Amino acid sequence: MTTHITGATNKKFDADPARPRFHYLPPSNWMNDPNGLIQWNGAYHLFYQYNPDGAFHANMHWGHAVSRDLVHWEQLPIALAPTPGSVDEDGIFSGCAVNNDGQPVIIYTGVRGERFEHQVQCVAFGSDDLLKWEKYANNPVVGEVPPEANQTADFRDPFVWRDGEHWYMLVGSGIKDVGGTAFLYRSDDLLSWDYLNPLLVGDRTKNGLIWECPNFFPLGDKWVLIVSMHDGKDTVRVQYFVGTYENHRFTPEVEGLLDHAYLYAPLTMQDDSGRRILWGWLREGRSKQAHTNAGWAGAQSIPRELSLDEHSRLIMRPVPEIETIRGAHHQYDNLNLDTTSEAEMPISAHGLALDIALDATLQDEGELMLSVACSPDNSQRTDIQFSALTGELSVNRAYSSLSEDDERHSHTAPHELDAGENLHLRIILDGSLLEIIANGRTSITSRIYPTRFEDDGIRLQGTGALVNRLDIYEMPSIWR
Repeated sequence: MTTHITGATNKKFDADPARPRFHYLPPSNWMNDPNGLIQWNGAYHLFYQYNPDGAFHANMHWGHAVSRDLVHWEQLPIALAPTPGSVDEDGIFSGCAVNNDGQPVIIYTGVRGERFEHQVQCVAFGSDDLLKWEKYANNPVVGEVPPEANQTADFRDPFVWRDGEHWYMLVGSGIKDVGGTAFLYRSDDLLSWDYLNPLLVGDRTKNGLIWECPNFFPLGDKWVLIVSMHDGKDTVRVQYFVGTYENHRFTPEVEGLLDHAYLYAPLTMQDDSGRRILWGWLREGRSKQAHTNAGWAGAQSIPRELSLDEHSRLIMRPVPEIETIRGAHHQYDNLNLDTTSEAEMPISAHGLALDIALDATLQDEGELMLSVACSPDNSQRTDIQFSALTGELSVNRAYSSLSEDDERHSHTAPHELDAGENLHLRIILDGSLLEIIANGRTSITSRIYPTRFEDDGIRLQGTGALVNRLDIYEMPSIWR
């Protein structure tokens, strides 16, 4: 294998308090969607959308990294690059990887045109070490959008799985004036594909005009469809559906938002132990000029293990492997905020790289706020709030950064506790990345941009709440 990424982050990045320390991102430049997730010979391979020329979206290649433990990553050479004069001359867009009886195969979208108006599905074959890839000579393997799409140009991000003797592929798209969809295909050899039908068609008013990066997989006794929805302009979000699958048709029974902020274009894989694991692209929350100047943009979420609860709601938990690198532990028990006026509890722990777990019991009108990345005078901070009265979880970023280049709007998600249920928060802070999962089912993945390492305090306050336990772990850099 190639040299480990250790040392690839230069002193400029080491001095950047916004740059993540224990999430995966390449040494520099632009990253977006996770691609081609596969466990091969025991190792986890992560491919991703990558621009080798700068920290901005252009010239899409497939970057490549590998890990044995889902925590420490080794940077590998670029896997796929555009071929001049071919169907992918203007970009190698998203896709997946599969094991075809011992042969690693990538299925991806090739694009051409100034506005990527020509989008087709292509195949590449890998060497046994996954370091060399040869594109299929007769690409594309799927070159035309189904007539039902009504001439949409959006036709990308293939997701492929095997069921019995056949391969199946979903391609994200949309039906003009109707809504987003994922078109279903079948093949015996990954090269010749027959179109079947739309797996599911959304309502443009609530499910978006375009579906990108579809995922479809069994979980328990149900099937789950995850799509990244786009309104054709600036609004994007990730929705999941849980239901039944029969005769190549999917019937949803439960639906919800997978994340309420910056996580987009997630991709899942099933590992050798049978776990369904999800990665998501953590988008930037600052101006293009700001991340271009910074020299890096985008990161991957901490991998999340997926399951369903008794109500068929999608449950997400950071993989337990991340707990193996936890450092100094600060534990606080029975913090009583059960007062008629807002009370604050002193928290001595601090840091900009933390793994936090909180369990609290709230009264019917109880409120709780945990602030992170706080300056000594509290002028810079990010407030994570929960109200039992309104049943809402929110992230207030009004004071998260001192830079005018950074977004400041709040994120709010409905989060009703079940009868007798405590509030459980898992909060992962890593520089500018803030991943929050409440009770395993409500996710807000935000971006904050602390401007100084010393602005790393933590504050806890609220009313009508008992924090049964608060665990704060200091997290190291994985690049040392």
